[in-house]
Amino acid sequence: MIRDADLVSVQMARDLVERADEAQKRFAAFTQEQVDAVIDAVAEAATQAAEPLARHAVEETGYGNVKDKIKKNLFSSVDVYKAIRPMRTVGILREDRENGIIEVAVPVGVVAAIIPSTNPTSTAIYKTLISLKARNGIVHSPHPAAHGCICTAVDIMTKAALQAGAPEGLIGCMRNPTMAGTQELMRHPRTSVILATGGTGLVRAAYSSGKPAFGVGPGNVPAYIERTANLRKAVADIITGKTFDYGTLCSAEQAILADRSIKDQVIEELRQQGAYFLSPGEIDMLGKIVILQPAFTANPKIVGKHPAVIAEMAGIQVPSATRVLIAPLEGVGKQFPLSAEKLSPILAFYTVENCHQAAELATSLLRFGGLGHTCAIHSNNEEAILEFGKAVPAFRVVVNTPAVHGSIGYSTRLFPAMTLGCGAVGNNITSDNIGPQHLMNIKRIAHESRAVEPVTDHVPMPPRSFRAAAGGSVAAAPAPDRAIIARVVEQFLSQRGIPRGGGPAAASAPSRPAGPAAEESPSGASPASAAPPVAVAEFVSEADVLAAISRREKIWIGPGTIVTPSAREIGTEKEVLIETDQMPAGRFRTSGAASSREG
Repeated sequence: MIRDADLVSVQMARDLVERADEAQKRFAAFTQEQVDAVIDAVAEAATQAAEPLARHAVEETGYGNVKDKIKKNLFSSVDVYKAIRPMRTVGILREDRENGIIEVAVPVGVVAAIIPSTNPTSTAIYKTLISLKARNGIVHSPHPAAHGCICTAVDIMTKAALQAGAPEGLIGCMRNPTMAGTQELMRHPRTSVILATGGTGLVRAAYSSGKPAFGVGPGNVPAYIERTANLRKAVADIITGKTFDYGTLCSAEQAILADRSIKDQVIEELRQQGAYFLSPGEIDMLGKIVILQPAFTANPKIVGKHPAVIAEMAGIQVPSATRVLIAPLEGVGKQFPLSAEKLSPILAFYTVENCHQAAELATSLLRFGGLGHTCAIHSNNEEAILEFGKAVPAFRVVVNTPAVHGSIGYSTRLFPAMTLGCGAVGNNITSDNIGPQHLMNIKRIAHESRAVEPVTDHVPMPPRSFRAAAGGSVAAAPAPDRAIIARVVEQFLSQRGIPRGGGPAAASAPSRPAGPAAEESPSGASPASAAPPVAVAEFVSEADVLAAISRREKIWIGPGTIVTPSAREIGTEKEVLIETDQMPAGRFRTSGAASSREG
């Protein structure tokens, strides 16, 4: 019996992937109606179990609160489900008749789903639904601190899927998760794509696995309150977002940026809505227990805890009704620990002069840990909203809404998702909210839209001298088939009513024509003395031209000479062909209906 935890986990990963792969091959043949029947059953089962799964998650991890975890579970099983249910993921997706293109859906295969401890059951529900909708199999790798509630959620969904006709093994969950097992899952030859939600190290491991991966970067979300904002609503939105499940979502607000002209009103509104402002000494005390040194990571003991509990851990006394802790800061970076992502109801607070300075500060915060993720702005000035939105390096800029709810598509029309891409700046493959559309490939059947001219002549062989200069072997030009050439020439002459005669290209020069043209000129000089006769070729092929090039000779051609296209191309380029008005030996010069024999 194997007792090593890593070996057990590795073997489990292999078994689950192989089962999922075999099941997915059968699932890929399902119709859209059959796929949707499975989706319907899984979503309904998850919805019914939303509360017990939320309680299980809080009890097992100690993160967040039951009320908000129920909402997160329902967001995945209801909101995400409603968004993906109408999507077509089987067969022809689109048919562009105008351009002659048909797009066909193709599932990717087996999805390796890495599930975090901060949002365990809601993420498992979400990833299962979007994977199955695209006709994929899925294997979950739970965070060890939340493997119990995650496996329970997977069991509930698996039972529902099987009852709806899904193949056995289509959904799997590693019940003995270790890093070695997770790495085996990600690198397995039958794993097709990775959906990675977790710490920076785990996401990097996913990207280095050699498989396509959708990772999630950290979110150090700034929330800018511009001078024209509705202050009461802006503060309420920020506190709502920050305190939702005690700040465990990575798109929760991490810092407030307030215009100086409204700073005092913002502070007063924050206090009235349950914020506790820390003194410089308390900021230092809290920073030491929130961020662990020297790794500079969030202390898991404070993640998802009530603010009063965190304050007590730091030795700070706060009112029991405190909803959020606020630390006024002067800078960003490791010397200001609370300027980082905190995954708890703690906010940094900054004062800025205007929208331009707010965008610069927001950029600094995102670069410190959150590039490409999310920003929020509270304003009634459309010019300021656009200026800020265009300037900040975040791919979700939500306006006048809590950052958490806006980014995931709960309070905005963004695609509902629990996995939010951060784009190239965040080292992610996409900046989208991830859905089934990312977990299937698109095959395109494209009809010809522009005719391609056929090639009617072969590419001429380079001259012997050129090939020798290029260092290639000098191969003799292929000898022409004289019988074929004779038949072609005979046909050509007979079509023109010209009787066959004359000699080859090497025939002697034609005799001088009879008639007045043959008489001496008044000066006593004959035409022959002015232009001596030459041997005019009757037929010139590519082989004749190549041979002439190699012998450094010229070929004389006249009006009656037959020259093949390739011979003319090479002969003209190499200046081998010399044209004359003389006819080849044995040919006729024609003029209208009359003709006279030359030679």
